[in-house]
Amino acid sequence: MKLTCDEATQICDKSQYSEATFWEKLKLNLHLLLCKNCGLYSKQNNVMTKCYEKHKKEEGNKHCLCADEKEVMEKQIKEKI
Repeated sequence: MKLTCDEATQICDKSQYSEATFWEKLKLNLHLLLCKNCGLYSKQNNVMTKCYEKHKKEEGNKHCLCADEKEVMEKQIKEKI
């Protein structure tokens, strides 16, 4: 039942895209209660995903970001962390 941090980050990534099973989510949540580093990773991962999704809605269906857009996204991420 115990997860390593590597396994927890993999499940965290899967969970964001609704690919994690119930049991994986349960094990991840238990791990996040005990591991502050993975908790921070999960928080940062969520912030990055939300920033990307917000940008994607604003800019349409672009598949890459120009340098200015990357700088704006980086600033938004730093503000939220």
